[in-house]
Amino acid sequence: MPEAGNSQKATVAVLFAAGAAMLAAADAVIVRALQGAVHPFVIGFFRAFFGAAVLLPFILVRPTVLRSTYPLRQHAVRAGFKLLAMVAFFAAFSWGPLADVTAIAFTSPIFLVLGAALTLGERPGAAMIAAVTIGFVGALVVIGPSGKGISLAIALAFTGAVLQSAIQLILKSMSKGDRTATLVVWNLLLTVPIAFLFALPFWTTPGPREMGLLALQGVVGAACMAMMTHAFSLAPATIVAPVDFLRLPLVALGGFALFGEHIALTTLFGGGLICCAALVAARSGKTTSA
Repeated sequence: MPEAGNSQKATVAVLFAAGAAMLAAADAVIVRALQGAVHPFVIGFFRAFFGAAVLLPFILVRPTVLRSTYPLRQHAVRAGFKLLAMVAFFAAFSWGPLADVTAIAFTSPIFLVLGAALTLGERPGAAMIAAVTIGFVGALVVIGPSGKGISLAIALAFTGAVLQSAIQLILKSMSKGDRTATLVVWNLLLTVPIAFLFALPFWTTPGPREMGLLALQGVVGAACMAMMTHAFSLAPATIVAPVDFLRLPLVALGGFALFGEHIALTTLFGGGLICCAALVAARSGKTTSA
């Protein structure tokens, strides 16, 4: 019976992770649909603002979720990194091919492996070294054959991936003292004022269409975070993490259907290599995600 229960939990976890992947793909499409009318830092503010608004009823019902073993400044540092990662990806999705940017975003677990080795003293084994090598080759395949080199969008995607890996390293430490729900709530609450300060120099009030898309994005982002967090609570990362790779074909499909973006074979092949590398890293590593 316990095995049957674990199998059922794993199935539910996969379904939640698949739903989160679809929402993450929708998030990227929404950013592109804004067509550069809203500055990435302003997008980051409204994304956090509407996401926090969605979580507010949950916080009011369960105020104990705010109890943390860490000082506020530590949560603020993580929120700042999260904001910069989001803004980097928002700008990349606004200016670059959606499929290419998404493929590069999947290099984050590879940077996580390197970061753990450099900052935590973790020694990568043969599988980890293979993952880094495969992921590096995959990234070269995505950005190389076009002959354009590393565009600004791809550079921003790499920046977002590096920042995302830094966030995971911070979470690795903080998850030992706080529940996942506490980390998620404080991240959103603190991102709102931090994002507002960053957005002020670039502020223009969005029009009704843009505001509607931003509100939708906030709800989508909060739902995506909740679904992925719940998926990780039901099953090991080795089961949940690979499902996130659905984002690549879903984003590519959205880019083709809505914006006429053609998907290069090099993007699919390079993205496949990156996904394989991330999968190897997830199965071999001891780091956790939240």
